[in-house]
Amino acid sequence: MGVVSQAAAAPRVKELTRPPTSLWADAWRRLLRNKAAVLGLVIIVLILLVAIFADDSVVAVFTGRDPQPLLAPRHFAKQSLENNNAIPYWLTHVFPTLKPVGVEGGYAKINDTYILGADYNGRDLLSRIIYGTRVSIAVAIVGPLVSLVVGVSVGIVAGYAGGRTDNLIMRFVDIMYGFPDLLFIILLMALFRSTTSAAEAGTLRAVLTGVDNAMGGMFFIFVGIGVTAWMSMSRLTRGQILSLKQKEFIEAARAVGARDGRIIWRHIVPNILGPIVVAQTLNIPQYISTEAFLSFIGLGVQRPTPSWGSMIADGASAIRTYPNQAIFPALALAAVMFAFNFLGDGLRDALDPRLKGTD
Repeated sequence: MGVVSQAAAAPRVKELTRPPTSLWADAWRRLLRNKAAVLGLVIIVLILLVAIFADDSVVAVFTGRDPQPLLAPRHFAKQSLENNNAIPYWLTHVFPTLKPVGVEGGYAKINDTYILGADYNGRDLLSRIIYGTRVSIAVAIVGPLVSLVVGVSVGIVAGYAGGRTDNLIMRFVDIMYGFPDLLFIILLMALFRSTTSAAEAGTLRAVLTGVDNAMGGMFFIFVGIGVTAWMSMSRLTRGQILSLKQKEFIEAARAVGARDGRIIWRHIVPNILGPIVVAQTLNIPQYISTEAFLSFIGLGVQRPTPSWGSMIADGASAIRTYPNQAIFPALALAAVMFAFNFLGDGLRDALDPRLKGTD
């Protein structure tokens, strides 16, 4: 008999290895395991669909007719003065202080066709809340977009160039940080709204006013948020680049003759996307709350365009008699902000490289 080698006689051990996955695929898998993040993502998707299908604006653009409500029961500006402050009967069980006409001390008109009630002008609250999603979603898109385009660009230039360029840029950012963001936006909005209201035709002010009016007062909100949204992102980007540009793989890229543009976009930017995505997701509630606050104090969207902030302001004046007019818009605002916070926390955990390969 031949001699069996020790290696051949040794039992085979089955290797239990996971197939290699990319950071983003692994992060997506771990994100789906986070129930709070998935709930936030579902809420955001639902709100996005509500904003898109509130009416048939997309079809109306191609057909040339006025948009007709789809998900919304009525148009947000449709008034019915005989039904002002009307409430459905079920609200009398939720808010015992809402007493319908006909009972002792009753004052509220009952109309079950208004699912959440009507405001002081007889406009359907549910329809206005549904249309109000468009304002919040628009801010949630434009705010991060401006922050990414401006903030990341400034941070890349400052962090990668270094030296005097970095010093000058960051001192400017420090000056901007020294002024309160919200106060700066309020002054900016007041300046735009007051100086462009009587602008002569053909001037830049008249053009800006026309754009703002066409967007229902959203243009100057985007300008106000965009002016301040980029600063924190520029600091984050600069810090990430400073920690990466001296790494060995960057030095290797320089050694083989790679140009600065290729190093930035092929080697640095992909490695800082994780913190940037997390930061922007967590900043979206701040953008939404800023718009709601501006609308609350009368510097936001122009009436009758619905915004949750202006709806809360209108309902606050009648909160003792008709609490539904303030509570339901506030609940919608809170749901959106919680959803983005949950998603941001989940992304932060999922994109943590120290957790790669873990459950």
